[in-house]
Amino acid sequence: MTVITHLINGERRQPDGRTTPVFNPATGQAIRQVELASAATVQEAIAAAKAALPAWRNLPPAKRAQVLFRFKQLLEEHQEEIVQLISEEHGKTREDAAGELKRGIENVEYASAAPELLKGEYSRNAGPGIDSWSDFHAVGVVAGITPFNFPAMVPLWMYPLAIACGNTFVLKPSERDPSSTLLIASLFQQAGLPAGVLNVVNGDKEAVDALIESPDVKAISFVGSTPIAEYIYSEGTKRGKRVQALGGAKNHAVVMPDADLDNTVSALMGAAYGSCGERCMAISVAVCVGDAVADALIARMTPEINALKIGAGTECGLDMGPLVTAAHKDKVTGYVDDGVASGAKLVVDGRSLRVAGHEEGYFIGGCLFDRVTPDMRIYKEEIFGPVLCVVRVDSLERAIELINAHEYGNGTCIFTRDGEAARHFGNEIEVGMVGVNVPLPVPVAFHSFGGWKRSLFGDLHAYGPDGVRFYTRRKTITQRWPKQKAQEASQFAFPSH
Repeated sequence: MTVITHLINGERRQPDGRTTPVFNPATGQAIRQVELASAATVQEAIAAAKAALPAWRNLPPAKRAQVLFRFKQLLEEHQEEIVQLISEEHGKTREDAAGELKRGIENVEYASAAPELLKGEYSRNAGPGIDSWSDFHAVGVVAGITPFNFPAMVPLWMYPLAIACGNTFVLKPSERDPSSTLLIASLFQQAGLPAGVLNVVNGDKEAVDALIESPDVKAISFVGSTPIAEYIYSEGTKRGKRVQALGGAKNHAVVMPDADLDNTVSALMGAAYGSCGERCMAISVAVCVGDAVADALIARMTPEINALKIGAGTECGLDMGPLVTAAHKDKVTGYVDDGVASGAKLVVDGRSLRVAGHEEGYFIGGCLFDRVTPDMRIYKEEIFGPVLCVVRVDSLERAIELINAHEYGNGTCIFTRDGEAARHFGNEIEVGMVGVNVPLPVPVAFHSFGGWKRSLFGDLHAYGPDGVRFYTRRKTITQRWPKQKAQEASQFAFPSH
């Protein structure tokens, strides 16, 4: 069985340590092994990144951009191979995997504008004979820790921009589906990236802690669950590192009485059940304003959920694939059991789904709950599966209060034809990403991605303009050339212009 190893200083390492199986979630069978890095192996990757830093940092941004342009081309040429690996190890459909890769490529395109993004600011005659300017310097060796649900896109949120800004990078991807991540990193090297600028180490908590504890790692980007995000933020910042740690979510969709219900149903189907609900931007709560809206929504969604096309993600034309692991399937099923026990009405039950020819796969059908209340566990916690909860309220104000009271503030949306209601919702809601008749308001590459409250730890969002700020340090230089042979008196008052 193939063993997936690390990419350190431009070379794939030979396996020599602990391994863990990588499963095909559609079959339940182990298809590969992945090596888990020791702290010593992580230190080798950090040392390689540190050694590569001076030359890469001093390379003109336009030269860095040329490598990124070639990288983008290779990603497009190898799309089918990448998509196959994502579907094979994660379980998501080929169409969903292709969409993920496309969004990642958009971030490479943005990073390719490094010469523009890194232009400084200049003020001539900021004071008498004094010029002042600011420019942007690389932070140094930076690290990224990425989740299983987007093995291509989320790493591409991080290292292309960090590298474009002159940093070197150590990536710790998810050990559940590492193959596409390693292939993409190898393509970056084929594009002309020097050895050591990007290193990939597979691993578990030992690898994560090694990145946190190393004084040579100056910044860490993380995407994953809130408990781990909080841990990485706390442990990293107390060691003086920059940290942006994106955590969990419980994303609400408010459905107003005047909503275009047919289009709302179509939007919610994709947002709640796409990628089997394994998205931090998945809609998991529909907040219906009025019983009539709730009844109509459930009546329309029930047959749509029952008609979902579910199978092995490597096949074409499907709506949903399996969940990523057997343990995660058990976790999601446990949430559904708990919702029933708590008194919510299970309108559609996907727990008994079996896919012919894939009886050992980690499949669960779409689930729909009605009469969910805020005290229930299925409302409070992130399920990360194909489970949609319907909550009934009597007004938009009550919907806003409900959402603002939740500990998470990642994404939300409202379905309405009323511009005043939409504007009021956008102003009052305490959530980082808001959609109006858009169910998954994921910002494009030239904006930035991030939530509020316990969905984000740190001051700067991912990629886009915030990403440039995170991966650079500003230096301001103030310069004056006195006239020759002119003795000037000392000035003891604080200088001003």
